[in-house]
Amino acid sequence: MQLIIAEKPDQGAKLAAPFKHKKTQGYIEIAKCSAFPDGAYVSWAVGHICELVPPEEYDPAYKRWSLDSLPILPGKFKHRITPSKAKQFNLLKDLLKRPEVKEIIIASDAGREGEYIVRIIIQLSGVKKPMKRLWISSLTPRAVEQGFANLKDESETRNLYYEAVSRSCADWLVGMNGSRVYSLLFQRRGVQGVFSTGRVQSPTLALIVAREKEISNFNSEPFWEVKAHFAIGASEYEGTWFNGEETRLKTPQEAEEIRARCEGKNAIVESIETERKEFQPPQLFSLSSLQASANQIYKYSPQDTLSGLQQLYLDGYISYPRSDSSYVTDEEAKQFPDILKKLEGFSELKSFLPTPKSTLIGNKRYVNASKVGDHYAIIPTEQVPSPGKLQGMHLNLYLLVAKRLIAAHEEKAIIDYTNLVTRVDDRDPFMTKGKVIVQEGWRKVLYDHTSKKKAKGTKSEDKSGKEEDEEDLTVLPPVKEGDTGQVADVQVKEGKTQPPKRYTEGQLITLMKTAGKHLDNAELEKVLQRTEGLGTEATRANIIGGLKDRQYIEVRKNMVYATNKGTVLIEALGESVLASAEMTAKWEQRLSEIGQGQESPKAFMEQAQRLAQKIVSDAVAAEKGWSFTVELPSSEERPAYGRGQKSGEAGGGNRSGSPELGACPICGQPVVDKKKMYGCTGYPSCTFTLSKKILGKDISETQIKRLLDKGQTLTLKGFKKGEKTFDAALAWNAEQKKLDFLFADRTSKTEKTKQGS
Repeated sequence: MQLIIAEKPDQGAKLAAPFKHKKTQGYIEIAKCSAFPDGAYVSWAVGHICELVPPEEYDPAYKRWSLDSLPILPGKFKHRITPSKAKQFNLLKDLLKRPEVKEIIIASDAGREGEYIVRIIIQLSGVKKPMKRLWISSLTPRAVEQGFANLKDESETRNLYYEAVSRSCADWLVGMNGSRVYSLLFQRRGVQGVFSTGRVQSPTLALIVAREKEISNFNSEPFWEVKAHFAIGASEYEGTWFNGEETRLKTPQEAEEIRARCEGKNAIVESIETERKEFQPPQLFSLSSLQASANQIYKYSPQDTLSGLQQLYLDGYISYPRSDSSYVTDEEAKQFPDILKKLEGFSELKSFLPTPKSTLIGNKRYVNASKVGDHYAIIPTEQVPSPGKLQGMHLNLYLLVAKRLIAAHEEKAIIDYTNLVTRVDDRDPFMTKGKVIVQEGWRKVLYDHTSKKKAKGTKSEDKSGKEEDEEDLTVLPPVKEGDTGQVADVQVKEGKTQPPKRYTEGQLITLMKTAGKHLDNAELEKVLQRTEGLGTEATRANIIGGLKDRQYIEVRKNMVYATNKGTVLIEALGESVLASAEMTAKWEQRLSEIGQGQESPKAFMEQAQRLAQKIVSDAVAAEKGWSFTVELPSSEERPAYGRGQKSGEAGGGNRSGSPELGACPICGQPVVDKKKMYGCTGYPSCTFTLSKKILGKDISETQIKRLLDKGQTLTLKGFKKGEKTFDAALAWNAEQKKLDFLFADRTSKTEKTKQGS
């Protein structure tokens, strides 16, 4: 018999769905079948069941923060069971130890983190049994069946575990020591609170602070332009005075002089030059490009987009979302005609189907196995949802993915760009620019024709590979060279130069991915380009969420602002490697080599320990010369580590800053106090909530913790329904995903014993 361990409950249910099975508390039993001749158990983690232990578990003296105790360098890293998830660990441990279980199948998400989550559970259970690896990129019945029929040997993915655990331990070293030393040094300046640092978090914050400084240091200067309105035959149009490539004048006197000499004068169409450009459809979505588009169009935060995509993946509607690839293999491309046919059921897509091209096979822009790593691009699966099944954000995200696939089967867009020069009184030239769509092609799928807004979320490439944002198209009047007329009106327009704009959250995701462009070292720039910049597809949203949680940045109307706290930290870091994308480049190269079996995890960790020592010594030495361009933040209470977030790197699902009360019984993410209710931090993809008052009875945090841990509360007295009052326990009904009342005759013996004692 085999034990299949998934990453989350919903994933476990999907893995069992194609086979005859029965559900049990905490696991599913698959009946004997051709895929599992002896049957199988399916159980699951609830995210990270295990975590690195905090410093005080290595030495109680570390509980007190002190410069004398730094750096903290554990000889050997230890893991522990996350207290709120102990129940599920114990169940998994029991299943792992059952004598009928002869083999373990690791069936978590196919990537580094999934490998880490399940292998560390097996390791802490003490069980040593043969293992296989399920490696799939979608959760449709077809993909699941094929995956189980083609299991990998665990040795093929073992190095990914070494990479993930090396990354986690090294980030702990950097984050823990960096955070403590800078927090303690700021305390000397009278600023209380935690100044968290991280290998990816800090260089990302440095990029945001750099933009903030560009804006604050920007000196706006006035300029003037001369705009003329022409009447040429039956046509009317506007032009802007120019000299070479420049349209702006530095003084109002110059502008007024041009206006005066052009007023009421004769004009002639001197030249009309047209350049035709061809634009290929955009590539298929990777996670970063999809997060950027969803933010631009719908203002969804990267974290909300990832949560929504994860639910679509768990439902079997899209492929694995944490992908860094924009390509698919021939195997996936063969399914596209069938998928496109099924998409015709959506009213939003029907007008674009069928597509001009019936297949993408042979088109290297989309189908290129050599550019597919662990996962292919994000695409709809053959399990297309019925119209009306999806609502709100989930529908919007699904349509984005579907439209990108449809657009790939469309013709190129062809646009004529025209520059029209009108000369006034044989002296002053005016430029009028226009565009005409010759062939709309893929634009009709991705361009919003119902509004006058800029094309939503689309960038295209012409034959030169140059990308261009789509803009409103200006159709030029039907004039030809030599046509004459008059200046009907001419005016001077005053303007001011504008500072660079702040990043949106979507642009920040793209900036993190392309951080290599900010390095002077060409070799390291190539490394960051190969490793996809700062962070990974799976972690960037959490990094941004962590920067918000730590009050380093604020997001207002989708624009990212650096706070005083974030600014003073980056100014304090100065030339520290902590704020450098260069360090991340070097680390990502080494970590990638560990994942490929080319680098020793032990050697990497020795380097990480030396770096932690350097971070501490450099910070203490530099503190004497600190000076800040902004006011130091006001003191705040210092929160303890281990409450909903990792102690080192930014991350974790708890974006509210509240303590975790336990694991969500639906998705496994933390449940926290949300002021008006208790709720899952996985919102909006997970809508689990519990009211703080049920039938007139206040529900305490203690009872919520027990409910999430044990499945039910103790008996609570004083529920009111109408004029009646009654006593009952609250219990979670996993089948129906709702709360039930348990009355005295149905409560557990354990509960009765506790109540009577």
